[in-house]
Amino acid sequence: MSNKTPFGPEGWMPARIGDLTGKTYIITGANGGAGFEAARILISKGARVVMMNRSAERSTAAVETLKKEFGPDTNVSFVRMDLAEMASVREAAADLLESEPRIDALICNAAIAQVATQQFTVDGFESQLGVNHFGHFLLSALLFERIEASSGRIVMVGSNGYKMGDNRIRFEDLNYDQNYSAWNAYAQSKLAQMVFGYELQRRVRAAGRSVEVHVCHPGASRTGLIRDTAGIVTRLLAVMLSPLAQSAERGAWPEVMCATEEGLELATYYGPTRFEMVGPVGACPLKAFVLDPQQAKDLWEVSEEKTGATLTV
Repeated sequence: MSNKTPFGPEGWMPARIGDLTGKTYIITGANGGAGFEAARILISKGARVVMMNRSAERSTAAVETLKKEFGPDTNVSFVRMDLAEMASVREAAADLLESEPRIDALICNAAIAQVATQQFTVDGFESQLGVNHFGHFLLSALLFERIEASSGRIVMVGSNGYKMGDNRIRFEDLNYDQNYSAWNAYAQSKLAQMVFGYELQRRVRAAGRSVEVHVCHPGASRTGLIRDTAGIVTRLLAVMLSPLAQSAERGAWPEVMCATEEGLELATYYGPTRFEMVGPVGACPLKAFVLDPQQAKDLWEVSEEKTGATLTV
């Protein structure tokens, strides 16, 4: 796919968003970084935002910050959820379905990255694959019917890191028990998330379901994503490159666009278009292996098996 910005030379901007009063947006990992900035933008347009975060303490602080900025009646709350625990995802989804009659978009923003040494979730998954893909797969499955009833959207926040690994899902060794590396495992986790997003997009369209699915990336943004997980060399490199990165707010623009903009294209990868790192938000190049239908089918089946969730579209 060629690089293009269908929103003009300046790309997509939040000024394009209309009044969102009465709409509800669910954002995972929204107590900091791009997720928090996405919440700020949506709230500024009148939306209700529900954060789904692991830390109750940081979530409370984030809610207080937003209410201080927008007023005490700001329509923002959080549900505690740990994407690394399938039981936590199920409990959080149940709480959300009980409290939220509509979901206009689920933004799958949370992630962990460059985990220095091989770690496992409580369910036995390599930590990055477990959090970034399996946790979001399960959450999407559990919330899908409510999202469709609201004619809503699912947004997968990918990463250009998907190109930095094996360029395929290692079904024979999902946990990277052989030759684990932080970059390869992270690349696989984001590739899996994106492959799932595009496959869900295809299945939804084929079935005529009332859900939009879009995939995006934040580019190079100052979000603190690797602060607690990466090795010292990776963290030092991130500090050195920080001046070249854009703000967390600009990093949030692609996911907010995918949650609100009308007329977005299928099989398209949205994000900053200048070297796919910064600059105007539009459509970015996408490697063909992300759209491989057999890989997508196999991943769907494995994901249902691993999470115990059936996502029928």
